[in-house]
Amino acid sequence: MKEITSASNPQVKLAARLHRRRHRQAHGLCTLEGTRLVQDALTMGAAFHTCFITAAAAEAQPDLTAQLQRACPLYLVPPAILDKISETVSPQSIAAVVAIPELPLPSAAALSLILDGVQDPGNAGTLLRTAAAADVDQVLFAPGCVDPFNGKVLRAAMGAHFRVPIRILAQWDAVWAALPTGQPLYLASAEGSIPYDEVDWGEPATLALGSEAHGASSQMRERAETVAVPMAAATESLNVAAAGAVILFEAARQRRGAGGRCTPD
Repeated sequence: MKEITSASNPQVKLAARLHRRRHRQAHGLCTLEGTRLVQDALTMGAAFHTCFITAAAAEAQPDLTAQLQRACPLYLVPPAILDKISETVSPQSIAAVVAIPELPLPSAAALSLILDGVQDPGNAGTLLRTAAAADVDQVLFAPGCVDPFNGKVLRAAMGAHFRVPIRILAQWDAVWAALPTGQPLYLASAEGSIPYDEVDWGEPATLALGSEAHGASSQMRERAETVAVPMAAATESLNVAAAGAVILFEAARQRRGAGGRCTPD
């Protein structure tokens, strides 16, 4: 295991540059922080580029250290170097640079999720984690969304990036082309015309979730039928992550009953 002590080392500088979307896109790489996320990426077969670990973490986790040495160049670094790489206020003792995952899209998606202008990283990451848990076949990031490989999104998603296919689609024509032909498209809305639990989610369908601040785009509103989560009077509407979780797990429940893939642990 080689040691790095200078923040000007090219590998450290590359990892730090990946905080920015344009560098992630240019290199096809992103940075993972923390033991849990790095371990998940190893388990799911992610392509590792480099990894950085403190002496204390390497000593405390010999099995993980050995796995990482087999997966990629592993560098022993002081905490000050991880400060340079990390986006968090309290940096973790391990960070890895991995190839941005591009899982194959399903040939026939039974349940797709579109994020339409969702910009909050925490909400986007939570929705990815929920999508993976609810056995969603693909998640499409429509125009105006946060980058799904933003560090905050990666941390909130808790490894979902390596479990569910994700695509970033910069044009609406590409969004529509990615959807299976003939499937109904539902948009979650506080003013929805159909209660979410009256939709037949046992049949193939797509759910769209709009921006927290501005709601869905005009492109989505023109095409989608609206569904609502009924709520008690005089209560605030759910945020996009909560509403998405309610609807996606109802879809998962119905799909289990219809013989779909989603099964309890």
